[in-house]
Amino acid sequence: MSIEPEESLIGSLPPELSAAHEVLAAGAAQILPATGLAERLLAASREHRPLRVKLGIDPSGSDLTLGHAVVLRKLRQFQDLGHVAVLVVGGFTGQVGDPSGKTATRSAQSAAQVIANSQSYFDQLMKILDPDRTEVCDNADWLGSMSLTGLLEYTRQLTVAQLLERDDFAKRFAANTPITLSEFFYPLLQGIDSVEVRADVELGGTDQTFNNLVGRVLQKAAGQPPQAVLTLPLLVGIDGVEKMGKSLNNFVAIAEPATEQFGKLMRIPDPVVELYASLCTALHPSEVRGVAAEVAAGGSRANQAKRRVAREIVTLYHGAQAADDAEERFNSIFRDHQLPTDAPAFTTRLEDTVHLPALLAAAGLADSTSAARRLIDAGAVKIDGLPVARGGYELPADTLAGRLLAVGKRKVVRVTPESH
Repeated sequence: MSIEPEESLIGSLPPELSAAHEVLAAGAAQILPATGLAERLLAASREHRPLRVKLGIDPSGSDLTLGHAVVLRKLRQFQDLGHVAVLVVGGFTGQVGDPSGKTATRSAQSAAQVIANSQSYFDQLMKILDPDRTEVCDNADWLGSMSLTGLLEYTRQLTVAQLLERDDFAKRFAANTPITLSEFFYPLLQGIDSVEVRADVELGGTDQTFNNLVGRVLQKAAGQPPQAVLTLPLLVGIDGVEKMGKSLNNFVAIAEPATEQFGKLMRIPDPVVELYASLCTALHPSEVRGVAAEVAAGGSRANQAKRRVAREIVTLYHGAQAADDAEERFNSIFRDHQLPTDAPAFTTRLEDTVHLPALLAAAGLADSTSAARRLIDAGAVKIDGLPVARGGYELPADTLAGRLLAVGKRKVVRVTPESH
């Protein structure tokens, strides 16, 4: 879907709007049209009102990770500058199922599932967003009662050819993979949301670009100023390679304890520290550039930069004192006990109570369970640098999950719970 060319306004913004634009544009994958955000900032300033910044959410019920939080942190930046976040919960569209990035038709959720999941999501969202500058609405309120006549009127604004411009639809069509009519309707329904809430800006991941642009088309047809579209890149996991996800065990959940968050963040490779600083913290773009310079210097300066990013992230979700305590615990484990920070993961299913000798044998840290018992009784087995007590053969799972399990200084693994 094409974007009309417009004269650039960014360089001529008043100083206060220019400063706001710098913060809001930082880290964005794309702003469409290129001057769209500047235009909306200028228009809102002239009209003496805050921007209405839309984010559509179709709840999936899973715990939020730093990857999910990227777009939420950007939304919080808008709020901190005085603008309003408009959360559109997909009470209706969640029953349709977003086909973005899918290679096959997705199963629809029931209305009951959508309602139950949205509460879980809302609780987590409010750990990031400012409730006083957040509007929450359910698109079932307008889509569920829309007449067929009203819906057909909207369908006249889009063509099948335009829908097939979307990459995933084009691939599925070329491969003769079925595309249901309800999936074709999804971008249209999301665009109607923008009309209903009178969005000035819509945020989303890069996989949502097409859907967000549909909102511009429908708003123009409805006589509204078309929204600017700001997309955010996908966050790579702590392995520095793959997209953050639970299935790859390379994620950091926003609800995880501070110590777990800090420890995981200290494992990210140097090349992605700047990315995390930009997408996962509240640092100003100038501070992010400072972090990048420290990382480029290498050595202890790079380590300190990584520590700063870890502290900043933990502070966002647990507070400054918890971040300090988490760093102190990290030091006591990895620096004072001289344990490796890049120990290989040993992924296993953890029951409520774990038989440690069997775990040691399965992880290759002991030749057998009997040998493992002898190592435990000799004080040679440590968890996060602390020796296991003699006879400590049965341990609660939470004393092992995510911890470093070591026999001596050379045999070390990180116990990683298997995803269910």
